[in-house]
Amino acid sequence: MKRVILLADMNSFFASCHQAIQPELQNKEVVVAGDPQKRTGIVLAASYPAKALGIKTGMALWEARLLCPHGHFFKPDYSLYMDFSSRILGIIRDFTDLVEPFSIDEAFADLTGVRNLWGPPEDIAGALKERIRSEVGVFCSVGMGPNKLIAKMAAGLQKPNGLTILKTVDDFKRVFWPLPVRKLFGIGPRYEKHLRKYNIHTTGELANFPLDILKKRWGKNGEMLWLCANGMDYSPVVPGSLDVAKSIGQQRTLPRDLRGFREIQVVILELCEMVARRVRQGGYVGRTVSLTLRDTQLNFLSRSQSMAGHTNLADDIYLTACKLLQAHWNDSRPVRLVGIALGNLIKNGPIQPDIFGRQERRLSLALACDAIRDRFGEKAITRGISLTEVSINGRQR
Repeated sequence: MKRVILLADMNSFFASCHQAIQPELQNKEVVVAGDPQKRTGIVLAASYPAKALGIKTGMALWEARLLCPHGHFFKPDYSLYMDFSSRILGIIRDFTDLVEPFSIDEAFADLTGVRNLWGPPEDIAGALKERIRSEVGVFCSVGMGPNKLIAKMAAGLQKPNGLTILKTVDDFKRVFWPLPVRKLFGIGPRYEKHLRKYNIHTTGELANFPLDILKKRWGKNGEMLWLCANGMDYSPVVPGSLDVAKSIGQQRTLPRDLRGFREIQVVILELCEMVARRVRQGGYVGRTVSLTLRDTQLNFLSRSQSMAGHTNLADDIYLTACKLLQAHWNDSRPVRLVGIALGNLIKNGPIQPDIFGRQERRLSLALACDAIRDRFGEKAITRGISLTEVSINGRQR
């Protein structure tokens, strides 16, 4: 049976959420951006009237205000966005139980087995769009196709509030082969630049390029590019794909630039505390520590190292992160952003105690601190180092 896959993509989702709770902002210039005082002042989302004035995601907030001085500006409210996302997923699951969230504002749905229940694909898409609009208050663009790739690319053809159905791979080729290769899902500016050296400018040219040359140049990624260009995707819609976290992390843009390992390590330790707490809350332990740093020139460094065993304790994560810092960063180089993540997560189970019981005592202490924070707030108990001026948690008094 030929598959029928749908992708629902919410239009300007963050901005649309604010418009939904303040209907008077419909068809107005709405911009969601970070806090410039914390140096996170970039545009995260903009309504279509704001985009028409030239505002783009990633633009500096001060620049957006120049382009749209009378716009309505909001700081991000992630609890609001998560609530809207959950409600939208609930509506999609009313049509089929095969729903896979792709991001906070996108989800795949496999409609193959419910066509006799809900009718032709275009009727299902229309009913879904109307329910999301009337019950949640946001518009979405829907793409439909015989696989996830084609559904994803079809959803991007008509925005906002669009509906595009590509029933076959031949329909995909007819629409996308003449388009620039950059339009293909997974092709960024770097791939586009490299493909240009092979005289590949359109999706059709990539699809008809010798596969063995692409595999020799990029390995499995080269084969994946060729498959995508030919509209081939055999991956299923997996409802539980987000049930198990792959990694848990935290990152912060710093109020001021930091130099020297001593200052940077203070921030790393506080981020390790946050990450470890979230890992314990999720019932996980992890093995691979990732450290991300960004300097004042916006150059990124990201390095990872696996530990001997799994852990959910901040001290273990911190020691590994410090090794990465000292091995890969020049301490005279200023740091603007720091990020810590713990990956290779597995569900927590019985731990192997050490001979002196040190691991068990450390875990008991961490759980006791979690209980205090659960009851009295995150700042009810902190490390002494968080009393210093370098602390990202704010100086305690």
